[in-house]
Amino acid sequence: MAPLSPQIDDPLNVALFLDLDGTVLDIAASPTEVGTPPGLTTTLGRLQAALEGAVAILTGRQIEEVDRLLTPLRLSAAGVHGAQMRLEPGGTIEVASDEVPTPLLVAVERLVQSTPGLLVEPKGVSIAVHYRAAPEMEPVLETELRALLDSHQSQLVLSHGRRVFELTPRSSTKGTALAQLMEQSKFRGRVPVMIGDDMPDEAALEAAARLGGVGLKVKGEHFAGVATHFSGPADVRRWLAAFAEGLAR
Repeated sequence: MAPLSPQIDDPLNVALFLDLDGTVLDIAASPTEVGTPPGLTTTLGRLQAALEGAVAILTGRQIEEVDRLLTPLRLSAAGVHGAQMRLEPGGTIEVASDEVPTPLLVAVERLVQSTPGLLVEPKGVSIAVHYRAAPEMEPVLETELRALLDSHQSQLVLSHGRRVFELTPRSSTKGTALAQLMEQSKFRGRVPVMIGDDMPDEAALEAAARLGGVGLKVKGEHFAGVATHFSGPADVRRWLAAFAEGLAR
């Protein structure tokens, strides 16, 4: 179990930021097959109460999917790597980017349909292409997607995830989302603690450290050859449960 950073003197003064897939949720063959482990929603609800609302989800999923997975809990959240923002648990979802241009979406869907094992996931302002069922396609797929970006005028960039490439808005990252949330009254003045497992989380891990907090890494396909704080999502869930228990004492 990972200890909180020694620089955090008061656990009750933490602002907690969590990725979902690969961090608190186990990776599955496809995004639709991911389930919510028993007890996780209860734990997050306890943390939300103990930290006076200073708990947020930063994920590549859309916020509507976050709510479905964590029902009936509602948390502050950043979806689609920061392109969607919900500053208050019961607030409106704000979208900071335009929809993916239709010609680019059609081109990506055509590419996926021509290659067995690939799965396309349109998210409105981004497009994810999952290749977990065809990992050998990674280098070719990256080349093809970069070529499509070069040939279509858009404000999207290629982002790497765990067996997924995503075309995401250039102006939004999980780091910008964390910084924006830290300006809100529930989070302001607290010590940010971010937990993540893959490349898009790095911006938020760095932002947490820059703002006087700490970034905790979860071992997986991205953080495989570096020092990590957690062995996997089950380890994160145990830590969160222990953290919630400690705050309640």
